[in-house]
Amino acid sequence: MLDRYRDKRDPSRTPEPFGERRQGDDDQFVIQEHHARSLHWDLRLERDGVLASWAVPKGLPPDPKVNHLAVRTEDHPMEYLTFEGEIPQGEYGGGSMTVWDRGTYTCEKWSEREVKIVLNGSRAQGRFVLFQTHGKNWMIHRMDPPARDPMPALEPMLAVKRAKAPRRPGDYAFEFAWGGRRTLATIDGGRTEVKLLRPLAESFGSRSAVLDGELVTLGGAEVYICYDLLYYDGHLLTGLPFSSRRETLQSLEISGARWQTAPSWPGEFGAVRQAARDQGLPGVIGKRLNSPYEPGESQSWLLFSA
Repeated sequence: MLDRYRDKRDPSRTPEPFGERRQGDDDQFVIQEHHARSLHWDLRLERDGVLASWAVPKGLPPDPKVNHLAVRTEDHPMEYLTFEGEIPQGEYGGGSMTVWDRGTYTCEKWSEREVKIVLNGSRAQGRFVLFQTHGKNWMIHRMDPPARDPMPALEPMLAVKRAKAPRRPGDYAFEFAWGGRRTLATIDGGRTEVKLLRPLAESFGSRSAVLDGELVTLGGAEVYICYDLLYYDGHLLTGLPFSSRRETLQSLEISGARWQTAPSWPGEFGAVRQAARDQGLPGVIGKRLNSPYEPGESQSWLLFSA
């Protein structure tokens, strides 16, 4: 049952295990995050002494309304339940592999064309069915209710112009107005439609997010300046105060050559406005710390010219 696995690999060139068939209780599973030629997740289920395996490009579906592709791959040895490592480039499956989750599962049905399971892991939980569609292509469907808030379709929150400084600057966080192209970026399954952010999206792995920011030209290069987080890892954040959304955004440590988290200074209106003038930026935005995210114009975000 492991012949196809061995035929694709050279034990002298890959750190992957080469164990023999080992009968167990048919109740263990592992999901590995695999940064190979394209990011995907490998679902492996213990069955008859090996790990029956599927490559799932977008990960487990969070909602019964959406099925995800699952490509049946060769059976893997049981030692793969704990395997993590770097498969050398040029080898089959070259790239880094980490354990995303592991645990036990209950099998409700297993046939050549359909597998019904209940996963009981720390991150993956619920009832799923895998069903064959054509050849090695299968689909995976979640059978129980959604495990998270649905991904939102949102319009951006817009600032209202003001001439005078706010009476209580301590109620606001102040940021530069960048004058760029406003862009809400959805990241899901390691992918995004914003071309510049595709490497960032892959680094998110299975975490989903909706970022709010601007595409700005700095030093001759286009950079995404991110200043708000509307959705993260299954939770809609728009009802939370800006200060809480900002805290979660900062924890993501979005920082690189082509993307940055916008600096934000609570209460520092005068200093931030002067810095905007010095740098030739169009202005300053004051964001009320206790404000939710309100699509369209909002009195909670105030725009001041530099």
